[in-house]
Amino acid sequence: MPNRALRGALALLLLLPATGALARTCDLSIGSDDAMRFDTSELRVADDCTQVRLTLRHTGRQKAAAMGHNWVLTRTADYRPVAIAGGRGSLAHSYLPPGDGRVIAHTRVIGGGESTTVTFPTAGLTRGGDYTFFCSFPGHWNVMRGKLVFG
Repeated sequence: MPNRALRGALALLLLLPATGALARTCDLSIGSDDAMRFDTSELRVADDCTQVRLTLRHTGRQKAAAMGHNWVLTRTADYRPVAIAGGRGSLAHSYLPPGDGRVIAHTRVIGGGESTTVTFPTAGLTRGGDYTFFCSFPGHWNVMRGKLVFG
C-alpha cells in the first residue's frame, strides 16, 4: 500500500483535470530595432494561458546604453506614470522604479543583437482588461508601445 504522501499526490493529480488547474505556458515574441520600434503594436494572450513567456529581440546594432530596449507591461492607466518615474532611474534598474507594484512584468534592457525572456503569471490579469506594453528607456516609451489583450 502506498504511503500517505504518495496517496495525497495521486489524489491531487486526479483532481487537476476536473478543476482546470493544469498549467499552460504561452510563448510570445516581439522584436525591436535601432529605429525605436517594436515589430508589433498588439500582443494577444489566450484566456487559458496560466503564464506567459515573452522573448524580446533587439535586431539593431547599438549598445544598451545608447539605444537599449526593454519590454514593460502595466495597466494602461499606469503606463505613463511608470514610464516617467523610470526615466529618472538608471540602466541598472532597467529604467523602472525598483519594486514598483504597478509593473506587471518586465525584461531587462538589452542592446543590439541581444535577446531576453521574461515569464509571468496571468493570474493578475483581467480578461478584457486594458494593458499597455512599452519600452521604458528614456524617450522611447511614447513611441515604443502597444496593447496586450488577455482573453
